[in-house]
Amino acid sequence: MAGRLRPSRLLMTARRVLRNDQLLLALMALSVGLSVGLAIVGFREAIVMVQSVAWGSGSERLYDWVAGQPWWRVLLVPTVGGALVGLLVHRLLPGGRPQGVAQVMEAAALNGGRMGLRAGLAAAAGSALSIGVGASVGREGPAVHLGGSIAGWIAARLRLGRHLSRSLLGCGVAAAVAASFNAPLAGALFAHEVVVGHYALSSFAPVVISSVAATMVSRGWFGNAPSFLIPPMNLGSWAEFPAFAALGLACALVAVGFQHLTHHCETASRRLPGPPWLRPAVGGLLVGVIALAFPQVLGVGYDITDDTLKGLVGPGLLAALLLAKLAATAISLGSGLAGGVFGPALVLGALLGGAFGHAAAALLPSLASAPGLYAVVGMGALASAVLGAPISTTLIVFEMTGDYQVTVAVMLASVVANVLATQISGRSSFFHWQLARRGIDLEGSAEARLLKTMKVADLVRRDALTVSQGAGLSDIRRLLQSRPEGEVFVLCDQGQLIGSITLADLSEAAFDPDLDSLLNARDVARLHPPALTLDDDIGTALETMRRLREPHMAVVAHEDSDLFVGWVHQAEVLDHFARALIAARAEETGRRPGRPS
Repeated sequence: MAGRLRPSRLLMTARRVLRNDQLLLALMALSVGLSVGLAIVGFREAIVMVQSVAWGSGSERLYDWVAGQPWWRVLLVPTVGGALVGLLVHRLLPGGRPQGVAQVMEAAALNGGRMGLRAGLAAAAGSALSIGVGASVGREGPAVHLGGSIAGWIAARLRLGRHLSRSLLGCGVAAAVAASFNAPLAGALFAHEVVVGHYALSSFAPVVISSVAATMVSRGWFGNAPSFLIPPMNLGSWAEFPAFAALGLACALVAVGFQHLTHHCETASRRLPGPPWLRPAVGGLLVGVIALAFPQVLGVGYDITDDTLKGLVGPGLLAALLLAKLAATAISLGSGLAGGVFGPALVLGALLGGAFGHAAAALLPSLASAPGLYAVVGMGALASAVLGAPISTTLIVFEMTGDYQVTVAVMLASVVANVLATQISGRSSFFHWQLARRGIDLEGSAEARLLKTMKVADLVRRDALTVSQGAGLSDIRRLLQSRPEGEVFVLCDQGQLIGSITLADLSEAAFDPDLDSLLNARDVARLHPPALTLDDDIGTALETMRRLREPHMAVVAHEDSDLFVGWVHQAEVLDHFARALIAARAEETGRRPGRPS
């Protein structure tokens, strides 16, 4: 016990010495930034190590190397690698599914910023293995999850409150993005735009500190070179801006198509015979088949992106690679290969933008800019539509190019793509769609999200009146009269719930002692009464009580078990929610509940 209390005692000592929570948060943000920066360096090196073992080369230009490999190796490596990823994911990760940005968003909104370090490390290992063997997925999403896991684990160890934990989680996310892209400003804004959800100064300052610290670590290891070496670009004419808006429209359509294609691949994967852990192997095999014709689809894809930005790829190949990369990425994600969508979105955007630029040059040769510039605009626009982060993606492009005019074009296309994709799909990002598929809606009100954070297990009462199924009516009458709730739960010998009894259920037997020797509890009970489970959130509990007009309900262990554990009361659930809402709002504003503003 003493060992577990030590971090919280350290925090209390630091608070007494510093006497300023913001200064304390800044120091914690610095430590998170340095820790996450080192973790991202290790993650990227792990990808290189796996790729070296699997393909015999750790070069970033993977497709050049794979193009000279025998066909059987192109099929074998992602297939065997997929099987290993499946085993790792299904044995070590929650729910047997890959983890990414969506889980970080869920932790920020519903779990008070808390995440498990073990799951974060296992998810990073699975993603490094996936990317290393050639899965068409990105490394930034897993990096964000790893950064969030480290920050969330530190917050849990220090027993921070909900507000400070969310702020520290944002620090971990910002550090991960900054270290991955060598883009500290974009990392800070991405954390606020996607994870924290607001731009309060109390959260912004520590996030910036963490982002800068991680960038320093990353630059110390990888150098100060940007993610993409982009040649100087000049905007041909301001008259091109309608073309950039049209590119934004095209990016929105591709982003929505990518989402639906991933959904269909996921559905098809679940229908495959055999154990679930083999599904990624099937996905790896299909990616290998595509790679026989287009090895550029393997891995993150920044090698072909670099060629596209430099104008080295023709329009026909760009169009073919766009379709091939789209299919390979949807298959990879749908089959359960671990990885993110950030990198593929940038690659797809570059390919689409490059092809669009060639078409614009053919139509308006005197006005159109170089296809490489359109590729840059496409990167920002399609990533914006997929990630739901137009500000962050625009800033990433600005940090990559340093060109204001190009950034303005990216901003226009990104806004068009983001707005149209949201209107068409009904979700503001790929991550919100992933969460919605699991029944989690983070785009509702703060009150609705708070309802999801509290579980019936936190409110269940163990003092319910229970009888065996053979209990006599006289005992039941006495119990019903002893409590104002007026309900008794009937259990079998093993403790499973089989029914409930109220005075109304007794009917004529309630006042006729002559029936006492003829009837028992099971005879008069309402069999198979509605019940909640320990895992239900209180939003579900309140909605069920309202729909069934039940002022109190039984609680069982879980859906597959009728083991009775207690009951909950509607009034107590409402009171608990009201107090939690007051506390949450007070914490967000930095005040104690009941303290005047």
